Amino acid sequence: MKKYTLLLSALAIMAVGCSDDDNPTPTPAPTPEPTFTGENLIVCNEGNWQSDNGQLSFYDSTTGVLTNQWFRQVNGYKLGDTPNDIIQVNDTLIAIAVNWSNIVQYIRPDGTACGATENVPNNRRLCTDGTYIYLTSYAHICGSQSFEKGYVAKIDAATKQVVATCEVGWEPEGIKLYDGKLYVTNSGGYAYSENHDYESTVQIVDAATMQSIKTIDTGCPNLYGGMAQAGKYLCINSEGDYYEIEPSTIILNCETEEFTVLPFPSTCSTSDGQLFYTVGASFSYITYQYEYYIHTIDPASLNVTDIIYTQGITDLIASLASPYDIYVSPYTQNLYFTDAKNYGTAGYLYGYTPAGNQIFEPQKLYISPAHILAVPIYE
Repeated sequence: MKKYTLLLSALAIMAVGCSDDDNPTPTPAPTPEPTFTGENLIVCNEGNWQSDNGQLSFYDSTTGVLTNQWFRQVNGYKLGDTPNDIIQVNDTLIAIAVNWSNIVQYIRPDGTACGATENVPNNRRLCTDGTYIYLTSYAHICGSQSFEKGYVAKIDAATKQVVATCEVGWEPEGIKLYDGKLYVTNSGGYAYSENHDYESTVQIVDAATMQSIKTIDTGCPNLYGGMAQAGKYLCINSEGDYYEIEPSTIILNCETEEFTVLPFPSTCSTSDGQLFYTVGASFSYITYQYEYYIHTIDPASLNVTDIIYTQGITDLIASLASPYDIYVSPYTQNLYFTDAKNYGTAGYLYGYTPAGNQIFEPQKLYISPAHILAVPIYE
């Protein structure tokens, strides 16, 4: 019995030795990281309000071909009336706020429609944390809920359903997310037709609970237009009242909640993560004239210059008939901007590198082109 036991023990040791040393478990090969090779562009053409002629244009950087009516070409039906914001939620999902059609349309990066949120009417601006989408609305209803003023809706990106709301101010416009908090600019833009004044407040909302935390009064009326964000700083446009109160730009530090008011508008603004680049349009009902302002702002030092990237780019923007959007790609730092021309005919898209080199010849888009999104290409 003792010899038999010793024999079994020896065989067991040999088996373990063979398993561990002679036939080791193969180590899986590391998955290679995808390589960034370039970027395509999607442009929301707002079209004419109440004309149901909003479009998406798609610029394919690999072929140099721009396709108008891209959404309709891919999906076989129209996008809707007045698309006024677009964001990339995650690698597979893009959200488009289609204002007068009262929907948020979702597409994949190849343009394929993949659902919609239909109970947030009169929607305006979007932001996301990749899991949830946050959306401002001028409306007073969201499904079965009703509000005295405007509100923010929180949408689950997986289900595309509204999971929470928070009432904010009249006609809320821009929305950005910083450190778990939403910063919402209230415009009061319907003051001309409703029984309330222009708004001058930034509302802070806890993104997790969707409860309003506090309100910052900037003293600047009509906080209209999208915001740009550079880390903890926000660039906010105030339109003024189009009569006596001049437009201005507010630089808000989200950490200290302190802000500085600069004496020029920033109707279109973007950021490379450190600096703000702005094109402001000032309109007066007294003169019925527009004036345009071009600036680069360092929010940390509050240093302001009247040039964007290069003098050549600045001169070109200044020569446009109606500059309508400006956008810095987060992937390449390339600068893209549009000219709406006369708002009744096709506008144009321009693209330049940070060094001022032209990326492509001006591309003919559609009516009121704005809201540019760079979509990265990986191999």
